[in-house]
Amino acid sequence: MIRRRRIRVFVANAALLLTAAVLSQVFWPQACAQAAGQGHSRSEVKERQIPNHFPAEPTVAPSFSIPVEPLGFSAPGALYLGARNTMASLDFIGEDKLLFTFRVPGLLHRDTANNEEEERQIRAVVLDLPQGNVQAETVWTVHDRARYLWMLKDGRFLLRDRNLLKEGDLSLNLKPFLKFPGPLEWIEVDPTQQYIVSNSHEPAPAKPQVGDVGDASSTSSSSAHSMDLDAEDNGRTPDVVVRILRRDTGKVMLVSRVRQSVHLPINDVGYLEDLEGERWQKIVNLSYFDGGSRMLGSVESECELRDDFVSAREIMITGCDSNGGDKLVAMTTDGKVLWIDVTPPVAIWPEVVMSQGGGRVARETLGVTHAITAYASLDPEDIKGQWVTVYDAATGDMALEAPASPVLDAGGNVAISPSGRRVAVVNAGAIQVFDLPEPPPVPVTVEDK
Repeated sequence: MIRRRRIRVFVANAALLLTAAVLSQVFWPQACAQAAGQGHSRSEVKERQIPNHFPAEPTVAPSFSIPVEPLGFSAPGALYLGARNTMASLDFIGEDKLLFTFRVPGLLHRDTANNEEEERQIRAVVLDLPQGNVQAETVWTVHDRARYLWMLKDGRFLLRDRNLLKEGDLSLNLKPFLKFPGPLEWIEVDPTQQYIVSNSHEPAPAKPQVGDVGDASSTSSSSAHSMDLDAEDNGRTPDVVVRILRRDTGKVMLVSRVRQSVHLPINDVGYLEDLEGERWQKIVNLSYFDGGSRMLGSVESECELRDDFVSAREIMITGCDSNGGDKLVAMTTDGKVLWIDVTPPVAIWPEVVMSQGGGRVARETLGVTHAITAYASLDPEDIKGQWVTVYDAATGDMALEAPASPVLDAGGNVAISPSGRRVAVVNAGAIQVFDLPEPPPVPVTVEDK
């Protein structure tokens, strides 16, 4: 018996949706069997076990390093460890510049009269490589401890604060981009950077004002199409609104209310959902923006999957191995499994970074002394450090393994250049930059032909 997670998308062509729904009911068992059958390629791909050790030194010597103390960076206090607060961000601007941002230590300001969240200062610097000269610098004020910056192409980036999303440039100048009816909790950008997924806190009575995302002027038609992401909440209307927007215009394509912020992986044609199969089988499904869906393949996992687009045509699926480690499955949108790696149980809390070109992916985890279970909790003294592994996206071969310090458990201390040939890691009091060989090309899919 196969159970499908409740996700429905109402597209402009209602007839098309109805046809797709009928077909899915008629052919559902056959389609699931076919999806499971696509796993034949999985048997041809041998699972590789990542060695169970914490790297004391990088496997490749850094080409150059930039000290971070002269920039004003200092390690966060131990009290932050485990809170998963975003303390820094590191991003390449092209191949020869870095944008490094980090919290400025100091007293936190709280406006209790207006019930505002904690305010903090973020210092931003643009560094020229390899010398490390500061090309631009500024200080921003943000009002929570979650991720605040997402890098775009051409030296631009998005900065999130409260209900505002701003766009910045190489000179660190900011301009308004999108305004939401409530506090913006999280965003994601698809690999082609055509679309944005937003999560914002908007209680049911809240209505968009003129100029807000979601008002009549910001939808792609007279009303945005509805997307149901399992939004039931004991009769209460959920307070979190998920939208998919076009990045160039801010027009809303799809919208839904949910109980809490969700990770919704999208590419330029649709979004991924995971379907429950028998026992530990999970089936990965691609739902298209213009209606219909396609099952890509199956993965055996003892926990819910997390799917991330490495590029528009490659997905990295993270599941759970029976021994307590993470199972990483790289799959194309054709359903072909490229590689499978199993990480050790002592590498926890993964954060994933992709190169804009899709050639390489970095995965940073905490290295701990023992597997974390319901019977063996995590204490700060159990953390040995932070562990960075850089993979070739096409093959899963390890291009670099290195420690990162100080430990930033929410990430933000690793970056990959657009070509995938440079990796930067904050470690040992410096930004260490590694020059790597050209990554192998990812196989061409049907959509690319």
